[in-house]
Amino acid sequence: MNKSEVLERVKSLGLLAVIRGPSADLTVQMVEALVKGGVTGIEITYSTPNAEEVVKTLSGKFGDSILLGMGTLTKPEQAASAKAAGAHFLVSPICEPELVKAMVGSGLATMAGALTPTEVFQAYSLGVDVVKVFPGSLGGPAYIKALKGPFPYIPMMPTGGVSASNAKDWFAAGVVVSASHNPYRDNGIKIISSAGMKLPDEVEAGHGDRQGQKTWG
Repeated sequence: MNKSEVLERVKSLGLLAVIRGPSADLTVQMVEALVKGGVTGIEITYSTPNAEEVVKTLSGKFGDSILLGMGTLTKPEQAASAKAAGAHFLVSPICEPELVKAMVGSGLATMAGALTPTEVFQAYSLGVDVVKVFPGSLGGPAYIKALKGPFPYIPMMPTGGVSASNAKDWFAAGVVVSASHNPYRDNGIKIISSAGMKLPDEVEAGHGDRQGQKTWG
């Protein structure tokens, strides 16, 4: 997939599951369960043990049937190694200029973290495709709506504070995609048992509030 196709798929999916696995093997099992439950937008964070090997394994197993990215990038060199591992997109919780330049330079779809209006504008000015508003739980959908006042043209993705019960509110506020940290319980593979199964439906319902929104600019 090229970058434009990845971005359109991100928007179509509406949900990225952010996986911080306790081990490589368990992380692969978690993703397998998520995919089985219908969640195909997957972000493996660098805080996961052997994260690049996990991505290589998942890329080989699922190919383009899932949208696979790497997150929690904090070092510029991780941009190239994540791409080599098979990532379709890159995500960082921060907006450090050298890191963002490396991410953008990879040619992959990029999302960098910001919170304040200044940070949001800086991230977009550095060339990221989507600004990751993090932690989203601090301001909620109302904060996104406020940011969209001066920045209606900046695609935004909240991370943190997103759940099945409020996904529709985030989309109504103007986000193009939401990211949910580990949409399963932490104890083993109790995945998809509650929020995991419901969240895709809730996100799909939320798409109705996005009709007529501007696509990627």
